[in-house]
Amino acid sequence: MMTRLNTVDSSESLGEPAVNRSVLVLNSGSSSIKFALFGLEPEPTALCRGILSEPDRATAIDQLTQRVSDHVDRYPLAGIGHRVVHGGPALRDPQIVTDGLLETLGQLVRFAPNHLPDEIHLIEAARRLRPDTPQIVCFDTAFHADLPEVARSLAVPRRYAEEGVRRYGFHGLSYSFLMEELRRRAGSSQTDARVLLAHLGNGSSLAAVRGGRSIDTSMGFTPIGGVVMSTRSGDLDPGVVTYIARSTGFDADRVEYELSHHAGLVGLSDGTADMRDLLAREASDESCRLAVSIYCYEIKKRIGTYAAALGGLDVLVFSGGIGEHAPSVRARICSGLEFLGVDIDAENNTANAPVISKSPARVAVHVIPTDEEVVIAKAAYRLLH
Repeated sequence: MMTRLNTVDSSESLGEPAVNRSVLVLNSGSSSIKFALFGLEPEPTALCRGILSEPDRATAIDQLTQRVSDHVDRYPLAGIGHRVVHGGPALRDPQIVTDGLLETLGQLVRFAPNHLPDEIHLIEAARRLRPDTPQIVCFDTAFHADLPEVARSLAVPRRYAEEGVRRYGFHGLSYSFLMEELRRRAGSSQTDARVLLAHLGNGSSLAAVRGGRSIDTSMGFTPIGGVVMSTRSGDLDPGVVTYIARSTGFDADRVEYELSHHAGLVGLSDGTADMRDLLAREASDESCRLAVSIYCYEIKKRIGTYAAALGGLDVLVFSGGIGEHAPSVRARICSGLEFLGVDIDAENNTANAPVISKSPARVAVHVIPTDEEVVIAKAAYRLLH
């Protein structure tokens, strides 16, 4: 089943590692905070995981520390790690939080006004509650930091490019994990090949990777761009944006909110953003059928585009809530891609098997559950150990 992150509120104890300190990882979204407590070690073991729904950032740290208090009593907290959606043009590597870094993040809010303020408030709240506990941040844009100039540049007047207007790409922590997990499962021959990663969830994006390096990605200047998502529009003719502004009288912030929260699948279906509901209703509801069809069609088109950019395709990876748990969506996306060498096994696909391509097949198709939190925990170990 696909996860409804905005309604789940749970925590799960997962184990007792042979460590004596821990790191709390916070993955802040627009309507929830995923959290996990790991042992501080090179290959972190999760002590517990959970989701805090509809959090108040000012009190979230207090609630979270209460949730993990039993474990923290046994394994004192060595640090707190955060996913930060945007590192701007310069911030790439994981960093320990300082006053100077917080000031820099404040200057980057203009790049991600829907995300960075909440993430900064969470860091500041953690500082107030635990002033002596180091905090580290990992940037979701870092995976794409070395995009080729032809892929990262936007056709706008140069003065905007000099202000940092470019394609950044997102879901970088997920893509980092997927590449590492692909290497563990399949070896370096596949990770060094022509790889297409599809993180499909409430937010959806794709990344083309060659030789372990991101060469193109669907999300652009903001996480609103790219393919159609649950509530985000994806790429639009700029004239649509100006039309909405003129016809409604909305200012820039309100237009951005409209395209971030009321567009995408929820806009196409006139009210349903969850893929499970759309699939259940499409046989009797034309708007739901159209929403699913457009979602699959746009992703299929993007796979073809990136196969051309890569000069072919060797590996396709599905991940994210939809990518991991929706066999019918994967099947529709892959149908018609046989000319690229994509040929999936219907039985394995229905079972959400780790590999769903036929054997032999020219393109290996994997289903890999992603884990952004463990990427942050590993970075915390490197910085704090």
